[in-house]
Amino acid sequence: MTSAATSTPQPATLVWFRQDLRVQDNPALAAAVTRGRPVIPVYILDDAGEGRWPMGGASRWWLHHSLAALDQALRSRGSRLVLARGESGAVLRDLIKATGADAVYWNRRYEPAVIARDKGLKAGLDVEALSFNSALLFEPHTIRNKAGAPFQVFTPFWKHCLTLAVEEPVKLRGGDLPSPMSWPRSLELGALGLLPKIPWDGGFAAAAAPGEAGAMSRLKQFTAGAMDDYADRRNRPDVLGTSALSAHLHFGDIGPRQIWAAVKATTKGSGVFPPNRGAQVFLSEVGWREFAHHLLFHFPHTPEAPLRMDFAAFPWVQDSVKLRAWQQGRTGYPIVDAGMRQLWATGWMHNRVRMIVASFLVKHLRISWQAGADWFWDTLVDADLASNTLGWQWTAGCGADAAPYFRIFNPILQGLKFDPEGDYVRRWVPELARLPAEFIHQPWEAPMDVLASAGVTLGRTYPHPLVDHGEARDAALAALATIRRAKP
Repeated sequence: MTSAATSTPQPATLVWFRQDLRVQDNPALAAAVTRGRPVIPVYILDDAGEGRWPMGGASRWWLHHSLAALDQALRSRGSRLVLARGESGAVLRDLIKATGADAVYWNRRYEPAVIARDKGLKAGLDVEALSFNSALLFEPHTIRNKAGAPFQVFTPFWKHCLTLAVEEPVKLRGGDLPSPMSWPRSLELGALGLLPKIPWDGGFAAAAAPGEAGAMSRLKQFTAGAMDDYADRRNRPDVLGTSALSAHLHFGDIGPRQIWAAVKATTKGSGVFPPNRGAQVFLSEVGWREFAHHLLFHFPHTPEAPLRMDFAAFPWVQDSVKLRAWQQGRTGYPIVDAGMRQLWATGWMHNRVRMIVASFLVKHLRISWQAGADWFWDTLVDADLASNTLGWQWTAGCGADAAPYFRIFNPILQGLKFDPEGDYVRRWVPELARLPAEFIHQPWEAPMDVLASAGVTLGRTYPHPLVDHGEARDAALAALATIRRAKP
């Protein structure tokens, strides 16, 4: 005869996955396991809970595949991922009722709308609700300058961070996860509707491998090779010189503590910072991600409005034709067009090229940074509100530690410097592939016979430049002068 003590199910712990789609270095999951009760992992697709920023199409593609990888990883440990769709609070309350759970654990996020939602849930759920840090090395509310204010310049921010200890990744021991006697109902992954109905994602899978295993494999490859030359090669889009971990970091396929630990272990650094120069520069890029979240947390209005409020009066141009040409990679500037076409084909773009195409939009075309941020949000698999906001405001000169607006990238010189043989342009703008390197970044300068032998007819097979660089630069500086004169 079974006793009442053994027949009564133990109350479960719901582990609410969000942007932490991994098993290792997952503090919420580890804490739930330590609790010694059944663990029910759950993911809730809650577009309304993201405020103005529900995921764009490319990010949803990555999410689909990362969720599939997480479910597979959980099943290998005798568990599974419960999928739901709807308002997070309502779904969690339904799950608490259906499972008898007496606790909900999650890892923190730092977007303004999500912070507000999570605060309400902590106060409103009638069970233990605990949150943890899995996404950052240094949480924004813990970092202040000597005056007690948030940092607005990267270098002192990062110098301060480097005086602090970085926690070791949280390790989950092998073996099965404690599971409930019965599982609540779950949607099928396809029912979330994350994949496009029109198959524009054909090139995505070849460019990336979403999920924890893909992230760890990519990190291992990077630290074993490209990291040593990172300081010299990171600006070259024609070579594989970056980590390509941005989407993995955004969705939490991997955590920054894991990256930090792997880099230090690879370089055998004994101090706060590893001795390898490539590693130092790479970890400072991780630092920029930290800085982006620091700014978003302390200045939550910045996804929609400039941090430097004098730029609210900047005379941006409304030009849907030129905006569309930029989006389609039809500006007539090959390095710009290569970047925009890479973005559309793969959902990703090299960071140096992101700066080039962003500068072109806000300075050559004088179209607002918000229009660019919106396009990146929908087309990047690594679309991250903090990093997207920082990047666009940096380029537009209106954010923290921003490049001054009068710093206007020359797309020709940028192409010649960072894609010297034209290999990047040849890959993504194939109609120019037969041009010699000396002309591939400025085809309008090529003699007619060179164009003809390369099969290029400007205005037909490849567009004339949308604007003249010199004239556009002068117009941008004149526009900047108008807000300078308007200052009190």
